[in-house]
Amino acid sequence: MTSLRMDMGEGKGEEKEKGIIAHFPPLIAAQLDYLLTRSPLPIKVEQVSYGSRNARYADRFTLLLPCCLDYIKWDVIYNSQYPWAAPDIIFGLDDDNFQPLSFTGEGQETSQSIWGIFCDWKIKDPSGLLRLILELRNLYMGYQRKRVEELDDPRLKFEISTIIPREGLEICLLSGIERPDAVKFAVPLLDLDLSNILVGYPLRHHLQIFLQVSEAIASVNSRRLFIEALVPHFGRPLEAETVFCRRVSILAASGNFSFLVHLTLPIQFPKQQPILTFQSSQHFDSQGMPITSRLYADYPWSPRWDVSEMTQRIFEFIVEECVNFKKFCSDALQLHR
Repeated sequence: MTSLRMDMGEGKGEEKEKGIIAHFPPLIAAQLDYLLTRSPLPIKVEQVSYGSRNARYADRFTLLLPCCLDYIKWDVIYNSQYPWAAPDIIFGLDDDNFQPLSFTGEGQETSQSIWGIFCDWKIKDPSGLLRLILELRNLYMGYQRKRVEELDDPRLKFEISTIIPREGLEICLLSGIERPDAVKFAVPLLDLDLSNILVGYPLRHHLQIFLQVSEAIASVNSRRLFIEALVPHFGRPLEAETVFCRRVSILAASGNFSFLVHLTLPIQFPKQQPILTFQSSQHFDSQGMPITSRLYADYPWSPRWDVSEMTQRIFEFIVEECVNFKKFCSDALQLHR
């Protein structure tokens, strides 16, 4: 199987999606296009693959689906020789016990709805893939909540009992070889009455929670203002994460040398400065991957500056540092030859 890596920082949103979709046969392309343009969730395509080395079209890809303020990866596998057939979905390595097609135990009706999507699969209906992925994700969130509720932890059970049921509330048990088990909550804050979020806590805890949530909202607003202040210097961002405003990518150029600058804004912004990474759009390593710089967090910065001053200083740093980065890219090419 051969694969084509899709860099999430390449191109503008619509152009990038069109570039990805162009690798698929028309029937599969229509399904993927509908998913990317109509999904109520920010679903992304991370990697596109071909079923065989001589295949004309790609027929499989990896989806990034939002889950508890993070992303999970699912592989979607069609067969380009039989594009009218429904795809297989492969879940993560840590989710062996997630069996959405099982008819045993709780969730039987929901499982039947998944079977219904497969049985009624019509490739000329472009909404099929999106309906399948959203239904599977609903099942997955129920599976995660059940895992958490089965944990023998009195404190955790108390925490869950004090959270008012709310649309969009997500609870996940994060586990894996490289990290210890941890329970993660994601509570939607828009239009939320903070005074009623945790009814079982004493008043002093209410105040602490209110202040913490208010600080979180203020931090998001600060990061959003910073991203908006980049526009006068660099134009509209190529890509920006607009929910928590933690990541933004911009296009920069010096003469005929063009490159991307990826900015990661820490939660403690502006006390902590954004981390910058340069990525050449003209230089690639032996694997075909764009050459990138080190992480920059040592440029002039003060949290007391207003956002216009912050972005001006970053602009000046990029102007100075891009000369060194261009030389770094040229030297790297010589090493790979």
